[in-house]
Amino acid sequence: MTAETDDRSGDTGMPEIELSAGTIDYQDTGGDGPAVVLAHGLGFDESVWADVVSALRPDFRVLVPVLPLGSHRRPMRSDADLSAHGVARLLAEFMDLLDLRDVTLVQNDAGTAQLLVGARDDRIARLVLTSCEALDNYPPGIQGRILSVACKVPGGIFLLVQSFRFPFLARMQTSLGGMAKKRLPKELIARWYRPLLTDRHIRRDFAKFLLATRKDCYLQAARNLPEFSRPALVAWGAEDRMMPPATGRRLAELLPNARYVEIPNARTLVQLDNPAALTEEIRRFVKDHPLPGEG
Repeated sequence: MTAETDDRSGDTGMPEIELSAGTIDYQDTGGDGPAVVLAHGLGFDESVWADVVSALRPDFRVLVPVLPLGSHRRPMRSDADLSAHGVARLLAEFMDLLDLRDVTLVQNDAGTAQLLVGARDDRIARLVLTSCEALDNYPPGIQGRILSVACKVPGGIFLLVQSFRFPFLARMQTSLGGMAKKRLPKELIARWYRPLLTDRHIRRDFAKFLLATRKDCYLQAARNLPEFSRPALVAWGAEDRMMPPATGRRLAELLPNARYVEIPNARTLVQLDNPAALTEEIRRFVKDHPLPGEG
């Protein structure tokens, strides 16, 4: 199941698992509690979920895979499918290899989890979608449009990520700063973008996602959502500009057993802006939808 550390990434001190695309790191709090898998978005790693992990770990087994979306430390194989569908399959493979059952899957920013519905959703007992790509909102916002253009220009990704060397540029509303209401710490910005800045193989993986993901992939995925009868929670940043709340409301209407809620004082990165409110909603959601043997 596991593999040796990739020479280019160094020892992260985290558990690792060999997937079909390559080796990824993951966080696992362990324990016998219900499994909660937290999925991050493009350009983030497990640290974006740190406050939520700390709040949930007393009662849940919380796992956070470091998906190959730009802040991963281990380059994937050169022939790996890193489209949105490919990354979704890796998320399903991760749950398969760890034999996780009755998972509460929580997604943020990327729309990955939606692509599992009707395809690889057998391990998902509850689905939580927080501000994320959905329906016709891809690429999302001005940030998504800039990335879409940059990846099509030779050297464009390399030039674009140079801005993340300077926190004041990264905090601009047209960049990372537009995704969070709180001021993002320079340490987190440096952590998230160091792999893209220092490893051309990571930039290759990042560009593959941007180039291979179809503009209509989430519209197509939406066709399966009405068939997902299991409990769903759509928890959207009330002040999100990149992923407008109207998109979240439309998404919730497609899921037959969904509740929609807006997280106050939060934009796209709801887990950073208001982790307490998001955690409370997740706890309430799980409590309101117990599985056999729970409660």
